[in-house]
Amino acid sequence: MGSGDKINVFPSRMILSVMKVRLKGAQKGHSLLKKKSDALTMKFRQTLKKIIDNKLVMGDVMKAVYFSLAEAAYSAGDITQTVIQNADKAQNKIKFQRDNVAGVQLTNFTMHTEGSDNYQLTGLGKGGQTVSRCKDTAQKALKLLVELACLQTAFITLDEAIKITNRRVNGIEYVIIPRFENTIAYVIEELDERDREEFYRLKKIQDKKKIIRAKQKKLADALTKKEADKAMSVDQPARSILEQQHDPDIMF
Repeated sequence: MGSGDKINVFPSRMILSVMKVRLKGAQKGHSLLKKKSDALTMKFRQTLKKIIDNKLVMGDVMKAVYFSLAEAAYSAGDITQTVIQNADKAQNKIKFQRDNVAGVQLTNFTMHTEGSDNYQLTGLGKGGQTVSRCKDTAQKALKLLVELACLQTAFITLDEAIKITNRRVNGIEYVIIPRFENTIAYVIEELDERDREEFYRLKKIQDKKKIIRAKQKKLADALTKKEADKAMSVDQPARSILEQQHDPDIMF
């Protein structure tokens, strides 16, 4: 969008008030989305740190699982058939939950054990301690895998949410707010121009009225003087030269 992009509106006081309200709402929305983006980014970094730490631990844990399995196979022999026979019902179950982070729903997996241990008699004849240690190590690895899966799911969800939120923040900051500001500036400029035109029109009307009043006064003065002269001529009529005149007596 260009810097001069604006909404096509008719400039008026009402439109100016509406644009100011919409601008304030856009600024408030931008502030809230910015806070949401910051909160999601912080959670994203925490999740990324946990993923890195868990993956570093996962390498050692999986290594320990394979060593424990080798030790159990060496001490108790092949326990595959025993495991298959006892694997009729799952003991470790995953509980699904939702965590709300700044309006974003994150999946949370928690592992819990139900029922009795079906493998408590495995290795009773020989290698029981080694089999038990192998089972505990595998249990620890499974729990870590579930936690890592939960973190990976949250990582992907947060990444998508942050991208969407940042696009909205940028859209409001660089498109919507400048458009409202340009519209408000345009309306104010048009209203000021209209006020100047109105002031100039009133000024011209006043000047014309002054000229008309001056002409009327001049005409009224002229008429008044003419009427006064006419009245004087009626009150004191001029004497005729044919009328008899009395000269003063001359004394010798």
